Amino acid sequence: MNDYREEAVEKAIQYMKEHLNEDIKAEQLANIVGYSPYHFARVFKSITGITIRQYLSALRIESGKSYLLKEPSLLVKILHSIGFSSSGSFHTRFKQFVGLSPKQFRSSSELLHNYVKQYESAPLSLPQGQESVLPRIQCHVTTPETFRGLIFVGLFPRPVPDQRPVAGTALNLRNRTCQFTGVPHGTYYVLAAGIPWSLNPRDYFLLEHAPRGIYDHSILVDETTDLNLKITLREPSPFDPPIVINLPLLLFEQDQKKNAK
Repeated sequence: MNDYREEAVEKAIQYMKEHLNEDIKAEQLANIVGYSPYHFARVFKSITGITIRQYLSALRIESGKSYLLKEPSLLVKILHSIGFSSSGSFHTRFKQFVGLSPKQFRSSSELLHNYVKQYESAPLSLPQGQESVLPRIQCHVTTPETFRGLIFVGLFPRPVPDQRPVAGTALNLRNRTCQFTGVPHGTYYVLAAGIPWSLNPRDYFLLEHAPRGIYDHSILVDETTDLNLKITLREPSPFDPPIVINLPLLLFEQDQKKNAK
């Protein structure tokens, strides 16, 4: 039963990737995989964590990121091929998801790549919150023995990293534990992603091969919260939506805040 559901979702995702230029409807995807629209919408969200519409938007933005890093001068010409009717709508959606305008993303990529690379051999020290302050969430991340790279950990409103986290940090070298305090009250998902060191700059911004981790269930944060969580990074699955937020930018901003204090 589960295998068939996963197979249907994977088939739908592959179809979306191959037809980004089309006005794809949920009903169309449901028909392709042999489900009713209502039932497939529920199946899709249960497996990917987000709706079909949200997943499709993320795929289109990720494709836009790829073009910006590869051949930015052609982006205006190929907007329709990734599902956008105008440069204005692409600009708005891109900034919402990525945190930068398309122009800013392209112009800052080299700077951010060089910034991140410095931590391949240097320790990274970001603020970890005060030990005695509640609410407090401590996270310990387990990685494959062979993993070498940066680990990003954040608290997100949804079980996918498609917007800025309410709190986030990064770890490197042998450090695998982080702590958040003073988190706004609410319900969050604890997500982690690893970016392996690479000689290719695009690997720091297009994260289809990045290992991922998520805490088993959502956490409720209030004035009494004091949690010690464990997260294990795994290889990406065919159902994982793109990590569209700019993780190097989040790290750079955190570092700037630390230095400004």
